[in-house]
Amino acid sequence: MIDPRRLRILRAVADHRTVTAAASALYLTPSAVSQQLIALEQETGHALLIRSGKGVRLTAAGEILLAHTHAVLAQLERAEAELAAYAGGAAGEVTVAAFATGIAEVVAPAIGRLAVDHAGIRVRVRDAEGDESLPLVLDGEADLAVAVEYRGAPGEGDRRLARVPLYAEPFDAVLRADHPLGTAPRVALAELADSDWIGPYPGNPCHDMVLLACELAGFQPRLAHWSDDFRAVVALAGAGAGVALVPRSALRGMELTDTVVLPVSGPAATRRVFAAVRRGAERHPLISPVLDALAAAADGLSTD
Repeated sequence: MIDPRRLRILRAVADHRTVTAAASALYLTPSAVSQQLIALEQETGHALLIRSGKGVRLTAAGEILLAHTHAVLAQLERAEAELAAYAGGAAGEVTVAAFATGIAEVVAPAIGRLAVDHAGIRVRVRDAEGDESLPLVLDGEADLAVAVEYRGAPGEGDRRLARVPLYAEPFDAVLRADHPLGTAPRVALAELADSDWIGPYPGNPCHDMVLLACELAGFQPRLAHWSDDFRAVVALAGAGAGVALVPRSALRGMELTDTVVLPVSGPAATRRVFAAVRRGAERHPLISPVLDALAAAADGLSTD
């Protein structure tokens, strides 16, 4: 009989690619993870991992078992959801991992809705960049993520996660107020090809979106300044340090007296925001109302 607890370990190793990283995510020692994997190989009668100096990868038998693991763990999430519903337990805590603008745009309004409609649900918020929140959900450190599409993100068909689209928004160009193009109604990114650029660090999903938009416009941006804080990005643009692309919602409430914000003509970067939970947990009586509240808060936000 296969122990489902060991299946969780197998999936963590498959996700993180090393025993050490999987152990850290699961709050176990690398030795404990290795022992559980050995026991799983004994239970199945197959070698499941190929170990190398760079990490581990699954054997063909490991890939077969991983596919069943996704189904088994999703079914266990459904079982927990049905048992919780049977117990009538619409009271408890839900941990939501979300990036800063997502917190302001949908998480905070959703908490306000829940306080009225589901007073027994307490939401605990973790600030996490758009590419950090999904691993937190998969590793069990968060119940729900508000994330953005990014290169390498789990797709809609991923068997580990259930997703709910929330909103989409374009990136606008931010220029110094006296920029020669500042009086135009729109700007084509190709017109900014010779400018210095201000952008997020590599690893931030918005970094990839900016690069892709510029590539579609036919150039590689000359990134001279780096910050993951959009207020800092806008301040640098206002000081004439360069130009930037910033998600539209991130500009709300900012002091923009030294800058001009222009929509982009032609192909432009778009930030697509969604909520995600472990597959099977979407109907849990604590999680389902939070998903509904997030969707309600996002209604009307899309400007794509």
